[in-house]
Amino acid sequence: MLIRKVLRITWPAFLAASLLQLVVFAMVDPLELHWFGRELAWSRQAVYATGFFVFWCAAMLSSALTALLGRPDEDGER
Repeated sequence: MLIRKVLRITWPAFLAASLLQLVVFAMVDPLELHWFGRELAWSRQAVYATGFFVFWCAAMLSSALTALLGRPDEDGER
């Protein structure tokens, strides 16, 4: 039962992160990114991977909040 709840959160978040990755990096070149005014000295693959996991974590937090707020009330109201 717990695995189904986790999958209900992670799978849509994975799809959202994939779409966001596609949209963001279609417009942004990872080699031209700057961090606090300095050039980011990472490879393209490192930026893509880090970006994907950041997007995925943000989408999981959003999905988890939606699942939490969508639970029935404790007093039985739906």
